[in-house]
Formats: sequence, structure tokens, C-alpha cells
Amino acid sequence: MSLGSLLAFIAGCATVIGSIITATDRPLAFVDIPSVIIVIGGTIVTCFISYEPKDAISAFKTMLASFRKYKDLDVPLKEEVGRIVRWGYIVQKNGLQGLENEITDELRADSPFLAYGADLVVTGYTGAEIRQILEHMMESQSSRERVGTSAIMKMGGDAPAYGMLGTLIGLIIMLSNMSGDPASIGPAMAVALVTTFYGVILARLVCIPLATKMNARYDLTDFKNNLQVDGLVLLAERKSPRYIQDKLNSFVELKDQFLIDRDMNREGNGNQA
Repeated sequence: MSLGSLLAFIAGCATVIGSIITATDRPLAFVDIPSVIIVIGGTIVTCFISYEPKDAISAFKTMLASFRKYKDLDVPLKEEVGRIVRWGYIVQKNGLQGLENEITDELRADSPFLAYGADLVVTGYTGAEIRQILEHMMESQSSRERVGTSAIMKMGGDAPAYGMLGTLIGLIIMLSNMSGDPASIGPAMAVALVTTFYGVILARLVCIPLATKMNARYDLTDFKNNLQVDGLVLLAERKSPRYIQDKLNSFVELKDQFLIDRDMNREGNGNQA
């Protein structure tokens, strides 16, 4: 569970509810079941009309995933640089057979993209071929992942529209009853506007923030994958570990960079130029 996401969502809901409670002695005026049905039901239906069913379902799974901990936030880029530098020493000493021994089942489970790229290096592809294959894989993976966030973002645009639709329905009903008691116009107008309120809340507190968060996470994964691609290409080209270190450190903040003379010694590994 991503505690930050959950706490932020709860804080957003508390802000809205708290402002309502402190602003009026009739908070139940903001509760209207038909308005909820129009906004949420209409937004969901439009999602299934706009996208294939599997993509629409993927969008809702993505919304739930935004509240789970994201694995790529746990591994610092410095560790990724250190791993590839260490592989550089292994290739330098034992050749590609040594690298093959590093592709464990644990690596395949934790970092399948890196394991797949390492397999390409062991197979003997050139650096240019490995880059082409992995970049195509990244593009395909990104396209699949971002269908869900695209659908969520569209729901964020549709929700206020359904809120306005509900408001129009309420106004039509209100105007058709104007021949009755004029005192009922105010409460009827309030109910009509509640639907727009729900639409804005669904868009700005749920859909758009969750889609933005997941896109930011996917950008983080793409950045890490680009680092790994460069590292694997350098391994295939048999570059020296120090060159690999200096090239990959360009992805990392200066204060967090991996240094062979400092960090490899801590791991008990010798270093070579």
C-alpha cells in the first residue's frame, strides 16, 4: 500500500467535507443519490463506449494500482549503476558466461526488463542491435500501460460534463414546476447544482490526480529502463567498468553517484581500470 497516496486522498476528501460542514448547518443538502448515479454511472458508461472492454477494465485496475506501493520507487538509480558496473567486471574477467550466471530467477522476477536485456548481451547481439530491440520493447510496454491512464484522464474530462447534464435535468424539472410554490425554487436549484459539484469532485479529486500519478510512475520506469539500456549496450561493447560508471552516472544526481573506488570496496570487490 502506498501510504502517501492514501493519506493524500483522505486529506482531499477531508478538506471538501470539512469545508461543507463548517460552511452550512445543512450538510445533507450535498447528498443526492440521483446526482451520484448520473455522474458516476454516465462516466463509467462513456469509458466503456470509448474504449474496448479490456482497456476500460484496465483503467479501473490502474486506479486501484495507484494506491499500491510502486516497486521502481524502492531501488535507487545508484544501485542500478552499481549492479551494471559489477557486471562489467564479471564480463571483463569471465566473459559472457560469467554474466549468464548473474541472470537468476530472482532477477527475472524483480527486474524482467533488465534480465531480458542481459539475455540479449549473453546471446551475442551487438550494442546497436540490443538498443534497437530494447527501445522497441520500451515503446510497446509504454503504449500498453498508458492506455489505462489515458482512459482515466478521459473520465476526468467526462465527469464534469455529466455533472452539467445532471444540472440541466434538474433545471428543466425545476422550471416545469414553477407554477407551484415559488419557495421551492431555491432548494430545487441547489439539488440541480449538486450534480455539477459531484462531477468536479470526481474529476479533480479522483480521476485526473490518479492518472497524473501513474503517468509520473511510468516516466520513472522509462528513465530507469533507459539507464539499463545504456548499461547493457556498454556491456555488449565490452567497455571498461570505469567507463560504464562514468557514462551511467550521468543519469544520477551528483550526490548519489556510484563510485568504484568507494562503493565497490565496501562490497568487498576489487576494482580494476
